[in-house]
Amino acid sequence: MISGNSIVALSSGRLPAGVAVIRISGPQSRFVVETIAGPKVKNRVAAYRQFRAPDGSVLDSGLVVFFAGPNSFTGEDIAEFHVHGGRAVVAKMLEVIAGFDGVRHAEPGEFTRRAFLNGKVDLVETEALADLVNAETEAQRRFAVQNAEGVQSELYLSWRRRLIHARAMIEAEIDFADEDDVPGSVAETVWSDVGAMIGEIERHVQGFRAAEIIRDGFEVVILGAPNAGKSSLFNALARREAAIVTEEPGTTRDLLEVVLDLEGMRVRITDTAGLRETPGRIEAIGIERARSKAGTADLLLVLEDMVEPMPIGAIPPDVPVLRIGTKADLLRGESLAKRYDAVISTRDGTGLAELLAEIGRRAAAQVGQAGDILPSRLRHVELLNETIGFLRAAVKGEERGQELRAEELRLAADRLGRIVGAVDVEDMLDVIFSQFCIGK
Repeated sequence: MISGNSIVALSSGRLPAGVAVIRISGPQSRFVVETIAGPKVKNRVAAYRQFRAPDGSVLDSGLVVFFAGPNSFTGEDIAEFHVHGGRAVVAKMLEVIAGFDGVRHAEPGEFTRRAFLNGKVDLVETEALADLVNAETEAQRRFAVQNAEGVQSELYLSWRRRLIHARAMIEAEIDFADEDDVPGSVAETVWSDVGAMIGEIERHVQGFRAAEIIRDGFEVVILGAPNAGKSSLFNALARREAAIVTEEPGTTRDLLEVVLDLEGMRVRITDTAGLRETPGRIEAIGIERARSKAGTADLLLVLEDMVEPMPIGAIPPDVPVLRIGTKADLLRGESLAKRYDAVISTRDGTGLAELLAEIGRRAAAQVGQAGDILPSRLRHVELLNETIGFLRAAVKGEERGQELRAEELRLAADRLGRIVGAVDVEDMLDVIFSQFCIGK
């Protein structure tokens, strides 16, 4: 699909900057380039030029690169102007380019949307590009790069091809059962492969939690009695005064969060209200929020003042726990330390490096091998679960006849196709491409 108009946008980062990249895509791209940068701009060769408006006034000087379609990111003619990254320079360049007939400012994600519509990327690769743009940690970058290269799409398409073949074999057996070149035992082989595929997809879906941790972060919640040192630890991990620390019980009333990068993993640390039996009315709300947050955590740091320990009541039974003894600088006898998984002091730094290393190790263990192919979106999981449902119905539907079982295979293949955009997915496009910045 070649669009009737061209789009232009700033495709580089926040201004001001050393260099700004302005991108234009569409049928007017070459005319714009030859008007602003002069003739004889070679395909896929960067050239240093002076940029002029149609009236001859100088706009700036810099590099221009032209990519002739269909061998470009969008599949259309694309040009990039690399200009000085001042706000006034970029604003004037955009104003001049958008002033050409048939050229307009791009909408969010419109460059990538054109790439999808022209068959340059599929939906899964499109989502991976959004993840790559937003990646903040090394694990997120690796995960996004792998999916952008098509490994996730290829897995879903391979399952879809197997289902299309299975359906063809079943329908051939129905239509040509009397022909010699259609083996009568084909159904047994087909349903055996479909059963194996159900197990493969189920194991793949189970990896979604690891993908969530990579994208959204490993959730660590700090619990403890008032004055157990929760906010002091939180500030020490954040390396700033993110939480108020006083000797008055109940200072922390709400949830406070900081995001860390531990060995390439995104880790979210949440400070909570002190847990005790007789809180005030406002403090009780904070305690309820703390217990609710603890129930959804990937790891609990349960802090206890080793000098004056206080009970905190029940903690969620199904969440991994690290029991932390605090205020080690005040501890006179070492015997108390044996009750804890770690002993720390936020005053002299005792145990903090070891605690961070243990949190990072547990986060990495939850994710497992970052090279595994994992479902990267809830949308994928929902469609994969629908696929599993249709496949189970097909495998267990002996009494319904081969025709209906073949239809279940078609519906399953349709759901896999929807993940990568191999079937009609117009209703999802606006949601997916709205995640992108303007110049992407």
